[in-house]
Amino acid sequence: MNTANNLSKDIQKFIDKFEPNKFKVMRSGIEIRGMNNIHDAIETANEVIEKLKLNLQVAHNAEMVSYGAFEVNMV
Repeated sequence: MNTANNLSKDIQKFIDKFEPNKFKVMRSGIEIRGMNNIHDAIETANEVIEKLKLNLQVAHNAEMVSYGAFEVNMV
């Protein structure tokens, strides 16, 4: 997937490994959208971040969960 050149290296590594179907580039990271099982997706995202030792964190709230989304932000 081709992404914007202004993404941090950690965000790009995360995208390459997690391979989200839909994501929106934001100022502090990305919002991943359209997850069917949000809880499993968040757990997998945290595992990818930990395994690759990326300087990222997962953020989510009730509103995002309602449309199957969460954020991955730079720390």
